[in-house]
Amino acid sequence: MAKINDWLEEDKLILLEGWARDGLTNEQIANNIGINVKTLYDWKNKNSNICNVLKKGKEVADYEVENALYKRAVGYRYDEITYENGVETKRITKEVAPDTLAQIYWLKNRKPNNWKDKVVDSENEEAIINAKDILVKIRKTADDRYERDWIKWETSRIHTKC
Repeated sequence: MAKINDWLEEDKLILLEGWARDGLTNEQIANNIGINVKTLYDWKNKNSNICNVLKKGKEVADYEVENALYKRAVGYRYDEITYENGVETKRITKEVAPDTLAQIYWLKNRKPNNWKDKVVDSENEEAIINAKDILVKIRKTADDRYERDWIKWETSRIHTKC
């Protein structure tokens, strides 16, 4: 079983950061260390070095994914280079068109109020509020009638006993 002090050495902290940067989950990192994931969370709470290197590694990975998603959303150009005998012989600039799916994903997450799937305009929102008010009144009326009928039934039952 691994001990926290074993993982506070600089080379081990670099390894932890690398695993986080490579996109490993906390469960996978804990498995690599040879501990339970709960133990990893305890280590993170007890030692700021472990917490910081994991956070730093994950931030790098998150930024790389964000940048890649952004590039797919807006499109990009790249050079395709051909070499013969170590000498560049041909360079072609290629273009990758913007990806609509990446644009949708980006906008739904960055501007959810404007890009959610189900847009409720103010007119529909008002109708929903009115419908809720009506339902509350219907329920209250039904409850009142039930209670009144129950009292009538109880009263009639009491008076008919001989």
